[in-house]
Amino acid sequence: MKDSVSEEHLYLGFSHQYRDSIFPLHTSISLFLLSYCDCKLFKIFLVPTGEDADAHFVTENLRGDLEIHLISRRQLPVVVQSCCLPAVVVKDGKFCRAGLSVVLRHIIQKTYESDPSKKGVLELLGFKKTCLKACAEVSQWTRLCEINIPLAVEGFLTASPEHCQTIPPDILQLERKLGEPVRVHNDDKIRRQKLQQQKAGAKTAVPGEEATQEGKTVEIHEHPLPSLELNIAYSKLLVQEVSDAVSREPPHIRKTKTSDLPLLDHVFAEGLYFTLADVVLLPCIHQFLVSSKSQGKNLVNLPLICSWYQRVQDIPGVKKAAGKCNMELLQLPELMAAPGEQLQDFCSVPDEFKEENDDSHFIGGPRPTMTKLMENGIEAKFSPHPCPNWTLDWTNLPSAVSPGEGCLKNDFSGPPNSPSYSYPHTSSGKMSRDRALRKQQQLNNLVAVVTKLAKPGDVIVDFCSGGGHVGIVLAHMMPSCQVVLIENKELSLIRAKDRSDELGLSNIWFIQANLDYFNGTFNIGVALHACGVATDMVIEHCIKARAAFVTSPCCYGFIQNTVKFKYPRSHQFKEILSYKEHMILCRFADQTAVQLPPERRLIGKQCMGLVDLDRAWAAEEQNYSVQVISMEPESCSPKNNMFVGIPA
Repeated sequence: MKDSVSEEHLYLGFSHQYRDSIFPLHTSISLFLLSYCDCKLFKIFLVPTGEDADAHFVTENLRGDLEIHLISRRQLPVVVQSCCLPAVVVKDGKFCRAGLSVVLRHIIQKTYESDPSKKGVLELLGFKKTCLKACAEVSQWTRLCEINIPLAVEGFLTASPEHCQTIPPDILQLERKLGEPVRVHNDDKIRRQKLQQQKAGAKTAVPGEEATQEGKTVEIHEHPLPSLELNIAYSKLLVQEVSDAVSREPPHIRKTKTSDLPLLDHVFAEGLYFTLADVVLLPCIHQFLVSSKSQGKNLVNLPLICSWYQRVQDIPGVKKAAGKCNMELLQLPELMAAPGEQLQDFCSVPDEFKEENDDSHFIGGPRPTMTKLMENGIEAKFSPHPCPNWTLDWTNLPSAVSPGEGCLKNDFSGPPNSPSYSYPHTSSGKMSRDRALRKQQQLNNLVAVVTKLAKPGDVIVDFCSGGGHVGIVLAHMMPSCQVVLIENKELSLIRAKDRSDELGLSNIWFIQANLDYFNGTFNIGVALHACGVATDMVIEHCIKARAAFVTSPCCYGFIQNTVKFKYPRSHQFKEILSYKEHMILCRFADQTAVQLPPERRLIGKQCMGLVDLDRAWAAEEQNYSVQVISMEPESCSPKNNMFVGIPA
């Protein structure tokens, strides 16, 4: 096992030390998790952001039970140089995991795999192991924990005294989150237990209660929360079963309407259970509170954060991990807002995206919106396909290149004829013959255009690569080009690497990361059926790199305003359509399934064309030449639009 452990290298950024933390805070967070998990599976490298890093700092201040080395950015593996830190790369340098949440989740998984007795570590991933799994580009909660809070605290610590007088809005946003009702799996049952406890006159605190873990006694301090929530929270933390006071609720409790049940209060950041989100937030909030206290600030406006901060210290292993990281945790009084008291700073924080998303509910069809565009001379238009009959010789390609991953024979005779065809899979979990054929037809379209654009030495990035259907074909067909697969789903990327290894490809890299954590230079960006806003993210990355793009959108119904993108995208559409009207087009652009009546599919195709025309014009505003093309044959997919964008 030791040999396999040495193949994992963890690279962390290092700008400076401030008090008892290392900056950027992503590095402090990563080191804290390693200490909490007691994980020594990674060879750790600090990568200075400047050339004047103090090697003495590394040896003196970060020693302990973690072996840490200093390395310059130019010494990083080439694949890591294209990513934002933190990053983990295996020894062969082809498979990289980048970005805080992806790296932290990987540390947890590796810790548990090496020692399955550490079930408490695995519990950090939360219910169904989804904690901070959703990417920050679309998840407000992941973005708050992974990006906004660390940046807000770093800005707060470096701001001039006159700018440190107000609490950062993102900290206030966290305070509000901690005050929202908790929703958890089976919360109906838990809320009925809480109602029964309240009616029985149960106490609302747990003074002096004790829990045990691995033979140690852990004191749980008194908290102003109902004992039921704390009992459940700590039982989960210690991987124990919750002992029910009663096996079945009495009839008057059982018959109570769900809407009349008491709400559950936060114990930890995501609700009742201590998760990775708490681990991410602790080093950040610690630095904010230390700085605020040193400046003599009153923390009365943050009662929930202060209570949470104190409560987290009771978690077995937290104080020990803090000690290893030289974090001197504060002891704060439990600050609670007076009943009915409104905190001015707290209430001034607006709901993110509230205005736009409240407007997304609509009634009616797309015809008025389409008519409005037509009256202004705007209709869906498609450019002729540059090579409609081009196809790969799938029969003579290695089986691992095919979308069927070698499980099917390449003896397809044509697309399904039935309009009610439902795209089945084979019982083995592999692609069905007909679906693999359609996937091959989709790949014919993208590969045909990319081969016309690419030249030897180009870097081609397959964004949202999934199992690597596009990237593996491109790497096999164009050995003189470097192909990079970027995907945030680990299992999909591992499958892609297995196929690549079977083919012996040497010109391919694999990066598990959200799109924002890739900052490498490249020449062509490709994306087959990037869902919703992901298509716009891909186009944005290509425009920033001044790279050509060949993309096929999908899931138009998932399009909505985000932190980064507002719709409509182009000036022409913004002058005519509101956000609500644009969302109507997006919703009906998904009405293209083969099971629908032909007239409905035609309207869906027109809506797809209009949404993509808006995207094309937005790219043209960035000095690009863009064409919207229909794939050939159109039956290869209900989502058969394809963008080809070339920088001027």
